[in-house]
Amino acid sequence: MSQREAVAAPRNWVVHDYLQVNGGAERLVITLARGLPDFGLAVSGVYPDFSGTGDLDGVQLRTLGHGPAGLLPRLPRALLAFGRRPGVAAAHDTVIYSGLYAPLAVHGQGSGARLYYCHTPPRFAFEEEESYLRRVPAFARPALRLAIARYRRAWLEAVAAMDVVMTNSEHVRQRLRRHAGVDARVIYPPVDLERFRFLGQQGYYLSVARLEPNKRVERIVRAFLGMPDQELVVASGGSELERLRALAGGAPNIRFLGWVDDARLAELVGGAVAVLYVPRDEDFGISAVEAMAAGKPVIGVREGGLAESVVDGETGVLLEADPTADAIAAAVARMTPEAAAAMRPACGARARRFSRDAFLLAVAGAINEARAARVGLRAG
Repeated sequence: MSQREAVAAPRNWVVHDYLQVNGGAERLVITLARGLPDFGLAVSGVYPDFSGTGDLDGVQLRTLGHGPAGLLPRLPRALLAFGRRPGVAAAHDTVIYSGLYAPLAVHGQGSGARLYYCHTPPRFAFEEEESYLRRVPAFARPALRLAIARYRRAWLEAVAAMDVVMTNSEHVRQRLRRHAGVDARVIYPPVDLERFRFLGQQGYYLSVARLEPNKRVERIVRAFLGMPDQELVVASGGSELERLRALAGGAPNIRFLGWVDDARLAELVGGAVAVLYVPRDEDFGISAVEAMAAGKPVIGVREGGLAESVVDGETGVLLEADPTADAIAAAVARMTPEAAAAMRPACGARARRFSRDAFLLAVAGAINEARAARVGLRAG
């Protein structure tokens, strides 16, 4: 038992898949565990790429996996932790589930209130199933299709068992309605308005998206390869890190920093001219709001959650879906330091709509609703 677990166990839990990287979902569940009274955080594991360990100060953390993180890949470890319906949810007043695998533990929960904060319905089990199946050899596809079908059924049953379902954007709310037949409550993720501040302009443009294919950072790199007079800083890691470094070919105007800690990230955002974030069909995109909190405009895309957070022409530039490297380069050329500075007041005002206090207040309201629903069920 860890030092955190030696303290008296809280009455309520936030149960999340795992702490993988210092991303939006990780920061959200930590905010919940720290900001809601008598809540702890339970995960299947904490992985080496998670650089925000300082964020866990003051959070009672419980790990449910089997052995140290890293001995099992993330997905099977999570399924082992949550598919067996662990006792962490069995006898507590309220449990908030987060992620794709943690909600499977809801059937092991006792009479307490159960809520789900859905960052996204599992794409591999719905609209992108065929794409995922094509990634494995043909002989393995029937078994994988069966496994996905079993998981999809378990996930849908878990969602149906929740008292309240919350989600991070209207975009995801519509997908939840289509796939699961539930009407979720939109509660936008929080941004730390104190941590992200304007620190001037140090001449570089910043990319903070994970280096995965769906984040389309390759197009940003190609754009800056054609603009040797503009500097790009890439502050993230992921499976494409080495490939994108090779693509950049040592270009002096492109720097890859890998994952950075919270303090360094806030410093980089605060000193940038603007932040580039052009993912495909993003569920919400907290990085865009963090940029605006620091008074920095966003060069993004007019799709997914970014269409709900960034105001085109006021707090950034929204490119059409599937932007080319040339379109990104043209947007950077228009987003001069002077143009970016002129958007600073609007960026700050927009970010305040996504404050930590507003988030916690909305979640507290959802908890009260879920607890009332449980009381009604017991009375009935």
